[in-house]
Amino acid sequence: MDTHTDTHAVALLDHLGGVHAEIQVGTDPAGRDRLLGWVAGLVPAGQVLHWSVEGTRTHGLGLVRQLRSAGQRVYEAPKPVSSRRRRGGKSDPLDAVHAARAHLAQLGGSGGSGGSRGRADGGSVGSVGSGGTRLAVPRADGVREALRLLLVTRRHYTDTRTATINVIKSMILTADDELREQLRGCATAVQIRILRTTATSTATSTGVGSGVGSGAGIEAAVRREHLSHLAVMVTNLNRLVAANLRQLRDLVTDICPALLDLPGVGPVSAATLLTAWSHHGRVPTEAAFAALAGAAPVPASSGRHQRHRLNRGGDRTLNAALHTIITARRRIGHAPTRDYLTRRSNEGRNTNEILRCLKRYLARHLYRIMNATATTT
Repeated sequence: MDTHTDTHAVALLDHLGGVHAEIQVGTDPAGRDRLLGWVAGLVPAGQVLHWSVEGTRTHGLGLVRQLRSAGQRVYEAPKPVSSRRRRGGKSDPLDAVHAARAHLAQLGGSGGSGGSRGRADGGSVGSVGSGGTRLAVPRADGVREALRLLLVTRRHYTDTRTATINVIKSMILTADDELREQLRGCATAVQIRILRTTATSTATSTGVGSGVGSGAGIEAAVRREHLSHLAVMVTNLNRLVAANLRQLRDLVTDICPALLDLPGVGPVSAATLLTAWSHHGRVPTEAAFAALAGAAPVPASSGRHQRHRLNRGGDRTLNAALHTIITARRRIGHAPTRDYLTRRSNEGRNTNEILRCLKRYLARHLYRIMNATATTT
């Protein structure tokens, strides 16, 4: 399936990759019902179906939810080989066919045999192909999605706050001597507090908008007025970020409180871990979780030099969370981390190699804790 805002393009293929039928439906509930009826009229009852859907967390999310509620096996469509895609042309129906054939390729070219290796109860663990490839299962809704939304909005709030503070700093830099001396040497929080209480009536008293007053007076009035507005924006954003952190902590405490008991793991890092892990069975092993985090070792040996390098693939947000935890542990003097750094440094390892190893060990430890104690379904 190739999903878009207004339409979904669907292709029905057999286990050999042959196209049996195609259809394009709307993305509204009526269109999804039409799709399920269309499939039911073409596929014999009891036939195992694999739905390979592009955009399972974007345009295809509504469809994924309906398919799951109908007991269907839904998977994230693998990325097709770009060279083959270019040779075959580009259209929505063709993209749907490419998605299905990429799915079949992961199953080892036999949809029937691959389907038999999936879970009999149609659960969340993906089917395994003949080459050992595990098909990706869409992430869960519910609490996991709530955590994701909190993380997305937190990033927006913090980025907006940083941008607003940068504007304030640039406006102070070119302000009159009186205002600059008033704010000189003050911490950013103190500057925001001073600017927030600046009387916006200054603009009226100096003639802004009335055509009177000197140019310097108008400039100072406009500057002070908008500095006051920006300071209020920063204060409101601070409140939103603080409330967001409380919500994250409450949700993580409900789902997996053991994470917050670990040194260096705060609510934001814990929420990032749980969002990537999603639910029991989606990530089958701790090695798969490390690969998802970009913490799995990549061979980089040649001749007499036997070594591994950092993996720059995977979920970079999850990788950043691991990096934040390790950095926090180094800062607080976490004894096992400190001892490991010392030992590996004495062996001649550089900092990047040591961090790679630490991330791999940390990914294993965190995965086992989430798998053993998390209560999400």
